[in-house]
Amino acid sequence: MLQLKNIKKVYNGVPILNGISLDIGKGEIVSILGPSGSGKTTLLNVILGLAELDGGQILFDGEDVSGTPMQRRGFNIVFQDYALFPNLNAYRNITYGLKNKPGVSSPREVRELVELLGLSEHLDKRIDQLSGGQKQRVALARTLVMKPRILLLDEPLSALDGVIKESIKSRIKTIAREYNLTTIIVTHDPEEALTLSDRVLILNEGGISQYSTPREIISSPSNSFVKQFILN
Repeated sequence: MLQLKNIKKVYNGVPILNGISLDIGKGEIVSILGPSGSGKTTLLNVILGLAELDGGQILFDGEDVSGTPMQRRGFNIVFQDYALFPNLNAYRNITYGLKNKPGVSSPREVRELVELLGLSEHLDKRIDQLSGGQKQRVALARTLVMKPRILLLDEPLSALDGVIKESIKSRIKTIAREYNLTTIIVTHDPEEALTLSDRVLILNEGGISQYSTPREIISSPSNSFVKQFILN
């Protein structure tokens, strides 16, 4: 379980996160949703370890990781722009991290993941030969072969549309279930958050407006901001 306790972050004297507290269960998909400037990306960076806390605690399975460096937390992120290596083919991108940690995933596990993500026929292709959806799946595979304790996704569907977007949503759900992998997604899109997640955290001005299941948010928005944001 991931626990955030009274998380605070200040930039240039301006509070960005104002005492965020919540629990995220093992294998749960949680979306962090809110308008621009609400603190979504800052909260993601704090969880990942890219940004230091100005107050509060982050606990994972009861262990305080608040001061643990990013590389030792075991939380991996798929960035919005995929951050793939253009000089490597799809397979070499997927297995790049295993060069330094070869025992993390076996060849069989890599093959199973490649098949799960529908990438078998694309492994020899250059990155510029892949579609947006294929690049997203390669980026997911590259992260997942390292067996992260938590998967963080930054706007994973923003560059996709239509059938491709629905396919990636389905694969993210499948991965979370297959691997019992806690998955945290940052998005500005209410429809995306409500259809993809077990629970949705709605932020506004650095505070929690609501943290509930999609059904509860739709049927019982906690305040006028949530109601307006979801309807729009």
